Amino acid sequence: MSLIDQLKEQMKLAMRAKEKVRLGTIRMALAAIKQIEVDSRESLSDDQALAVLTKMVKQRRDSIAQYEAAGRDELAAAEAAEIQVLETFLPKPLSEEEIAAIIDATISEVGASTMADMGKVMGALKPKVQGRADMGAIGSLIRAKLK
Repeated sequence: MSLIDQLKEQMKLAMRAKEKVRLGTIRMALAAIKQIEVDSRESLSDDQALAVLTKMVKQRRDSIAQYEAAGRDELAAAEAAEIQVLETFLPKPLSEEEIAAIIDATISEVGASTMADMGKVMGALKPKVQGRADMGAIGSLIRAKLK
């Protein structure tokens, strides 16, 4: 079953169970996916839909930080609830050891040795960890290894 089909099925279940937060979050995710499909005039693959969900989670994490800095704990809690729903559709996150192993393998795979090769490493690494790790954190780990 594709990711979009899973979202639609879970939306129906959330409607039947009257889970408002879950329903609203899934509808928002489907709307974001549909908007991209309409703009690009093509159906999204699972990887592309996963990228949309990953981006939504990142946006909500940024919002939480801003809300907490402004003392708006109720809005931060609402964003955290949405993150929990979205993360149920994302693959299991990688551990630090798994990330380190993937980075080492990718560096040797592309033959990177200096910071000038950072783009090559990131380009090769992104499809391997899409939705399972924070690319910002991975970037800093790569920088440390390529000094």
